[in-house]
Amino acid sequence: MTLRESRIFLVLALNFLTVYNRPAGVHLRNMESFIQAVQQVEDSNPGLSPLALARALRRTAGHDDLMTVHFLGASHNLSDTEGLEGSILNATSFSFFDKAIHHIVTDHGEERGVVLAPDGTTVALAPLLLGIESGLKAKMEGTEAVGIFPLSLGRTLGLSLLSLQDIPPSMRLGPNGCWDNVEQPKVFKLSRPATLATDAVINGGMDGVILGNHLSKLPATEQPQALSEILRGYYNFTLTEKQGIDAVTSYISPKRRQLSRQLLESLDLHAEVMTTLTLVWKLEKTEWIALDSGLGNAVQDGLKTFMHRYLDCPQIIPRCQWGAKASRDTPIPLSLPLRFLYVHHTYEPSRPCLSFSSCSRNMRSMQRFHQEDRGWNDIGYSFVVGSDGYIYEGRGWSHVGRHTRGHNALGYGVSIIGNYTATLPSRHAMDLLRNHLALCAVNGGGLTGNYTIQGHRQVVNYTTCPGDALFSEIRSWEHFRE
Repeated sequence: MTLRESRIFLVLALNFLTVYNRPAGVHLRNMESFIQAVQQVEDSNPGLSPLALARALRRTAGHDDLMTVHFLGASHNLSDTEGLEGSILNATSFSFFDKAIHHIVTDHGEERGVVLAPDGTTVALAPLLLGIESGLKAKMEGTEAVGIFPLSLGRTLGLSLLSLQDIPPSMRLGPNGCWDNVEQPKVFKLSRPATLATDAVINGGMDGVILGNHLSKLPATEQPQALSEILRGYYNFTLTEKQGIDAVTSYISPKRRQLSRQLLESLDLHAEVMTTLTLVWKLEKTEWIALDSGLGNAVQDGLKTFMHRYLDCPQIIPRCQWGAKASRDTPIPLSLPLRFLYVHHTYEPSRPCLSFSSCSRNMRSMQRFHQEDRGWNDIGYSFVVGSDGYIYEGRGWSHVGRHTRGHNALGYGVSIIGNYTATLPSRHAMDLLRNHLALCAVNGGGLTGNYTIQGHRQVVNYTTCPGDALFSEIRSWEHFRE
């Protein structure tokens, strides 16, 4: 390693410490703060390549395990930098990098090494950065990007599916969690005991696969952007009513599941995970991995759950994330599976919401109206679809809503934010409802396979909901019934 590279590591530590290592409870764990810290390092080192910076991040986080070195090589050579090593990896800087990137779950269920992205989802940084580094390495060396999937997603996914074989496949992945405060996120608590592949790890892994593959396939004449710009382009974007998500052709985080499906469907996912586990066994001498048919069956069953939960189902923003108040009474359980899916528009708010902050604000406003003005126990809808690329949890999969008078216990009530009397929602929003939420409900046991879609107006006389334009649209959908 050169003297200049060593100085980069020192600047990296000092700049990151400036941003993150404030008094306890003050530093914010969001993606923008992390990107700003990366940019400070870049600004202090003109000409620094994104690959060199990605390697620096890996080195300072201590992520030189055998499998990572197998694909990416060692991130440092101590014999070249003995004189500077102490100033770089002292106790303070090591503590910072452990908090910023190193992924752990505490005994109290707090997940660290994760950040809140602007779109409202939570992302583990380690798998994200490994995927980016793998793609950059392949691009700069002109080689095949063989390490992107194993390092970003395959290893953790496979080990998680195998480590908990005594429990149902649905419990071998996840969970999600909630931040203490989405405006100033500091602590992320999981909703149940963690697996190796929490939702944040899977989000980070998917993002690493997406960005790594994109970077590895850049034209020979095109140089990759700075690392901060790679991250900012994917996570920090602005949607407008004129330039909505339908018109976006670049890679952005709300399209995470759509893009991941496109990439992973081109692979034999079972074979890829099994190959990754075999490599883990060879490199790390993992004795408990028995490479037999039982292992293959366990992986196959687990991958079905992975495909259902993270690729078939849309990403649903949980109640705690959008700031829901508690229900005013004990929720009434639904008797599943249901036979109906009732489509609504909110009418008010009348405009589509295009960001996590605006959609969350709309959700809180509707819940307040339903609870305080109408006297209901909670927000009425089962789910609400935003135009930001996400679905928001209302009463959810298991509880009776207050959305379609006389029919609340017979089906889910799903509303798209906006007034669709004269215009349609975005294609992406309608696709989330029609092809993803409905499929998720069928495969998860919430809806019968021959379920019926109806507009609110078909079963309640006094309303024109879901608006003339949207109602005309849903009449062409496969499961619609007059």
